[in-house]
Amino acid sequence: MKTEALMRLGVTMFATDRSMPVAELAGAAEARGFASLYLPEHTHIPVSRRTPPAAGQAVLPEEYRRTLDPLVALSHAAAVTSEIALGTGIMLVAQREPLVTAKAVATLDHLSGGRVVLGIGFGWNVEEVEDHLGPQGFRSRRDVAREHMLAMKALWSREEAGFDGRHVGFEPSWSWPKPVSGPPVYVGGAAGPKLFAHVAEYADGWMPIGGRGVRAALPALREACDKAEREMVKVIPFGTLPNAEKLDYYSELGIEEVVLSLPSAEADQILPVLDEYAAFLR
Repeated sequence: MKTEALMRLGVTMFATDRSMPVAELAGAAEARGFASLYLPEHTHIPVSRRTPPAAGQAVLPEEYRRTLDPLVALSHAAAVTSEIALGTGIMLVAQREPLVTAKAVATLDHLSGGRVVLGIGFGWNVEEVEDHLGPQGFRSRRDVAREHMLAMKALWSREEAGFDGRHVGFEPSWSWPKPVSGPPVYVGGAAGPKLFAHVAEYADGWMPIGGRGVRAALPALREACDKAEREMVKVIPFGTLPNAEKLDYYSELGIEEVVLSLPSAEADQILPVLDEYAAFLR
């Protein structure tokens, strides 16, 4: 394999009340040389289950209903590590109040020494989104997410920040601490003009879930960045099941980081997988 020196590898796991504790996972991942740890988000899962699972399963896996809050969980990871990046993967940003979320993210970034990365997305579970945004919320969730991100970025970057949008509004305000790192924002989801327009406007990268179809999508992503008059953004394949050929392929595309999928399980199942994945770092 020829990618070890060029490519960073991170990991992601559905952290739940039954899985390996996040602090232990973060410490084990950092000790093995992984660059990042990402945790997903679902505030709740409505029992009706009108929406079929996004990954095509016959039954939605139990970990979706048991998911920990990622920012609270990552604070435990921050306390026992010093180098590993701490990411949401992905945060359902349309479902979060932006003033409170901006404060929480900035606080975590400040306390961790600038290690926070925000992987965000728009959500696939219609019932979950509608519980937050109302009956038409699923249709508007992309616009809501956009305004939430623009509002939070204003709070993070300006001494006095206000916002006057369709979905978000607040008067010029003070909000500290400011993040150390930005933080970087990566948008997750399937390739397409709408998603790439979001990436090019307010994000630092694209997180294709699973990583399929990356090569074919790169010209459209580059075109969206050109239209926004900015440099090409990063591409971070997310939730990947690795092998040497796949990682070499990503390296040839110029990809610098890949996030590998861990099962939602206890330590005795996670640690052997971490060791298996760590072989790709050597």
